[in-house]
Amino acid sequence: MEVSGKIQCPFCGQAFDLVVDTSVASQRFTTDCEVCCRPFEVFAECEPGEILSLDAVSE
Repeated sequence: MEVSGKIQCPFCGQAFDLVVDTSVASQRFTTDCEVCCRPFEVFAECEPGEILSLDAVSE
């Protein structure tokens, strides 16, 4: 199940929605900021249908 969560870019500070597949309990992936286009790593902890934590880290 995909759930939308709010994340903040570690470079420009802009917050935007990010869709996460909550069927995977612990995730680490790279995404690009929707505003400044710089890539950063995302760490997500999930339960089915719920995002427990969503953290952004600059690479």
